[in-house]
Amino acid sequence: MSVKILSSLLALVLLAFIVELVRREKLTFKYAAGWLLVSCGGLLLSFFDGILFSLSRFLGFELLSNFIFFAMIGVFVFLSLLLTIMLCQQNIRNDRMAQKIGLLENRLEKIERGQGRKE
Repeated sequence: MSVKILSSLLALVLLAFIVELVRREKLTFKYAAGWLLVSCGGLLLSFFDGILFSLSRFLGFELLSNFIFFAMIGVFVFLSLLLTIMLCQQNIRNDRMAQKIGLLENRLEKIERGQGRKE
C-alpha cells in the first residue's frame, strides 16, 4: 500500500469520525471545526503532495518527514490553544451562572421570609 493511499485513508477516517461525532451530538461544531480543517487539509495534501514538497523546500527542510513532524506539532499546539480559549470562556460563563443562581436564591429566601411573616 502506498503512502499516498494510506494518508488519504487516514484523513478520510478522521473526517468521517468527526462528522459522526457531530451527527450524534457528542461533539459540537464549534469544537469540531478545527479538527475538520485539519482532516480536510490532510486529505488535500495527500492528493496534492507536490504542494507539501514545495513548501518543505521553501521553508528549508531537507527531509519531508521533518517538515511533516514540525507541521503536526504546530497544528496540535494551535488546536490546544483553541481548546484552551474555549475552556476559559466556558469557565467565565460558569462563574456568571453561579453568581446569578446565588442572587436568585437570595431573592427567593427574602420572598419566602416575607411570606412567612404575613401568614
